[in-house]
Amino acid sequence: MHCPTSNSFTYNSSLCACNPGLLYNPTANTCSPFTVSGADAFFVGTGVDYSINFPEAILSFESIKKYTRSQYVFLGATFVVIVIWLLFCVGVRFGNVGDGRTWWYKIRWWISRLDVLFATRHWLDDQTVVKKRKTELGGAFSIASCILFIGLLAALLYQVISKRTIEVRSVVAANAPDFTSFSNDMEFNITTISTMSCSNIQNLGTIHMGTPGFLDFRTAPLSTFANFSCHNTSNGPMVTLKCSNCQLIRDNFYTSWQFIDLPNIPASAVGFEFNLTSRNHLDKKHMSIVSGILKKGSNMNADFVTFRGKDPNIFKFNLFPQIYRNEHDLKLIQPLFHEFLPGSSFVEINQLRTSLQNSSNGIVNITLHVNFLSSYIVEIDNQNVLGPVGFLADLGGLYCVSIGLFFYFLVQLEYKFKRFRHEDEVMRRIRNRKKAQEHWDKLRKYVAFTWNRGSLPHENGNGELTSCCSGILIKSNQNEGSLSKRKQHIRKDSISFNKKVSMPDDKVSQKEWSDDVDNQNANGQQPLCSAVDDIPLPPSLETESGSETSALEIQKNLQDLYEYNLMLRDELILAQSMLHSLTSNDSAPKGQ
Repeated sequence: MHCPTSNSFTYNSSLCACNPGLLYNPTANTCSPFTVSGADAFFVGTGVDYSINFPEAILSFESIKKYTRSQYVFLGATFVVIVIWLLFCVGVRFGNVGDGRTWWYKIRWWISRLDVLFATRHWLDDQTVVKKRKTELGGAFSIASCILFIGLLAALLYQVISKRTIEVRSVVAANAPDFTSFSNDMEFNITTISTMSCSNIQNLGTIHMGTPGFLDFRTAPLSTFANFSCHNTSNGPMVTLKCSNCQLIRDNFYTSWQFIDLPNIPASAVGFEFNLTSRNHLDKKHMSIVSGILKKGSNMNADFVTFRGKDPNIFKFNLFPQIYRNEHDLKLIQPLFHEFLPGSSFVEINQLRTSLQNSSNGIVNITLHVNFLSSYIVEIDNQNVLGPVGFLADLGGLYCVSIGLFFYFLVQLEYKFKRFRHEDEVMRRIRNRKKAQEHWDKLRKYVAFTWNRGSLPHENGNGELTSCCSGILIKSNQNEGSLSKRKQHIRKDSISFNKKVSMPDDKVSQKEWSDDVDNQNANGQQPLCSAVDDIPLPPSLETESGSETSALEIQKNLQDLYEYNLMLRDELILAQSMLHSLTSNDSAPKGQ
């Protein structure tokens, strides 16, 4: 290697090496530190994935979960929405309702229509018939109750999805026939992070079973247990051991290999990476896995070290036989990383230079130790935290809490403020008066268009009207005769539903009519028509004082007005015929 400008040193006068813990990058010709983040240090797979697998295009629960780490997010959002809604309901009460045509009245009216939960639970006097009453207060609290219920339901669903089951593990004693049923395909991958290659490896091919010094200790070729190979990767040489349909009988077995110095390629490493997997030989859908990256041992305080020397670097793994009862008795061997015992390593530059110059230290020794825990078998099963009955019970409890909380607020407000007890009467009175006015306007227009030849008088305008036939008024388009002229104002409130209808002074009308007749007789003219005393007054539109006008009373009054207008129409037709007859006589030649 060409010596980089920094983070390197020379040995044997012409060779270069990186400082302890630094890895050489031949492309950039630099020595960079080998670092490991906390998330990449270790990873342990459970073997069986219990999460609900929604299609990614429809719903990605993990993407939602990262924004909702707990139920407090749902509860906080629910509280904010409720406060905003209640403040809005309070704010609209400061608006002027007017005659029922303003936006403030419309908003307040629709808020009262939203009273779907407390419509029959308002304040009631003793011995009063229960009736459905919708108020602004009830509408505001009804929607607030719904918001609270939806928020609590969302939190409940989050809990059900994230923590819907618990894993129950039980340990049972095992015997030899139990282990023969564990037929797993296992793979061991250990990568030595360095600038070495598979050319530096040696002494790979022997497996040791049992404990050295005891009667059960055995040595056998590694090929009798697994197929082994070495592959060069970007991080360094990776040793792979594959065992198909493994039959694990011995509790302990280990194997070792070494990396030695080659010309211009010293035996050194800055870390290790391991990956162990296990699959069922017949059902390969599920997999148990453990993986991780190591750069130092737990008893080493240095951040950056270089591994080199005779002392072995020992990787200890435990294998647990597990039976998943909830997955049709799936049998998997779970590999677990137990311990890493670091071998010879160097922290200081001078120590590493001395080791590189000494050929006896030109070795990196690695030992893979596996302990098969054959005394017991772990049985795994799942239990639902919340079943259908429990979910419905929780759902009903959330609903009762939502309704009961705001019902308590409703009762307290109506108890302390009397005007809240019957506030719906004010809104309904304004609406009834508005509807009655609209109906009267329609009737007035209908009468004007039907019996006044389509001439609709202005609301506040004055018209030249001529009296004829017991108070029936027609327009005078000519100045002939001595008919008296008078002005009549047509107002919207000519009919009141709370008082008797007041007609113009009959005595004044009759006096004006008699004066017109006398003037016509004195001038030798004949009146258009004579007074008819038998035409009745308009029907009385009375209601009981202090009570609200019902729809039936309004309908009955309108029917009376309609019948009275029919009678006036007949009189009007008779007056028109008489008027035409007199007009034709006046226009005829005097000699006829």
